[in-house]
Amino acid sequence: MAPLRFSANLSWLFPELPGLPARLRAAGSSGFEAVEVAWPYAEPPEALARAAREAGLRLVLINTPPGAPRAGRLVGDGTRAGECPSRGLRPVLSAGDQEKGEMGLGAVPGRQAAFREGLEQAVRYAKALGCPRIHLMAGRVPQGADRIAVKAEMEIVFLENLRHAAGVLAEENLVGLLEPINTRITDPQYFLDTPQQAAAILQKVGRPNLQLQMDIFHWQIMDGNLTGNIQEFLPIVGHVQVAQVPGRGEPSSPGELNFPYLFQLLEDEGYKGFVGCEYQPRGEGWPWGRELWRDWTGAVFSLWAEMPRPPSPYRRHSRGLELATFILG
Repeated sequence: MAPLRFSANLSWLFPELPGLPARLRAAGSSGFEAVEVAWPYAEPPEALARAAREAGLRLVLINTPPGAPRAGRLVGDGTRAGECPSRGLRPVLSAGDQEKGEMGLGAVPGRQAAFREGLEQAVRYAKALGCPRIHLMAGRVPQGADRIAVKAEMEIVFLENLRHAAGVLAEENLVGLLEPINTRITDPQYFLDTPQQAAAILQKVGRPNLQLQMDIFHWQIMDGNLTGNIQEFLPIVGHVQVAQVPGRGEPSSPGELNFPYLFQLLEDEGYKGFVGCEYQPRGEGWPWGRELWRDWTGAVFSLWAEMPRPPSPYRRHSRGLELATFILG
C-alpha cells in the first residue's frame, strides 16, 4: 500500500507571495516534491521550468486556459510572457479571461477554434515544464441560456473537443483530465458538475489518456456519498484535490469532512497519484499549519519526515493513522 503524495497548488497556496517563481521557491523550501498551478501563462515556460528545477520540484498539473488567446505582458528582457526571445510573439492565454465570464471553452458552442488554440498553448507549457497532466476545462453555460435546453448541444461540442484533445495529447504522451466543479456554491454556470456526468462523457469518448479529476470539495457539495463515489470512480481518477467543506480551508480546519478517514480510504483503494492541496490557507506563511499525515509505523505520507511527533489529536491505532499539528513560531 503506497503512501499518499501531496502537491502544492500554487494558485491557492502562499498567497502572500506575488508570482509563481516565488511560490515555487516557497513550496520547495516547505518540503513539497510536486506542485500544480491552474494557469501558468503569465510567465514564460522556460523561466518557470528553471525555477521549478532550482526548487527541486516537478509540475504535475496545469489547466487549459480559461479563454481566448491574446498578447502577453512584457517580461524583463523585453520579450513577452510565453515568447522565446529567438522566436516571434506567441499569444498567451491568461486567467484574466475570468473577468469576461470565461472558465474554459471545452463545451462552449462556437468556441471550438479558441479551445484548440488554448490546448496548443497548454501542451507547449506542459512539455516545457515536464508536466504530464492537463485539466481540460469544460466552461460555463452561456449567459442567459437554460442549462437543460443547451445540455445536449454542449455535450456534443465537448465530445468533439475531447476527441481532438485526446489525439493531440497522445502524441506528446500527456493525460487530459475532466474536473466536475460544483454548481451550488462555486460556479452555478459551470457545465460539468458531477462525477457521474464526467464519467459518462469519458465513457462516450473512450480514450485511455482521458481521466477524471476528483476534487473532494466539489464532490461533497454536489453529491456527498464520498465513500461510494471514491470506490466507484477511483479506477478512472488521474488526480485528486482536497479542501474542507464548506469553507474550503485546509483539511484540519472545521467542517464536514473527516480527512483521516478519506486519506486512509484513498490509500486502501490503491490510489497512487498526487493529492493536490487546493484550499484557502489560514494567514500567511506555510499554509498547512504544519499538519502531518503519518502512519504509526513511521512511514511518512506527507511532508515532514524529520519533524518531532507531538501528541496527536487524532489517532486510530487499529489503522495506525495519526494527524499531528505543528504550530509555527
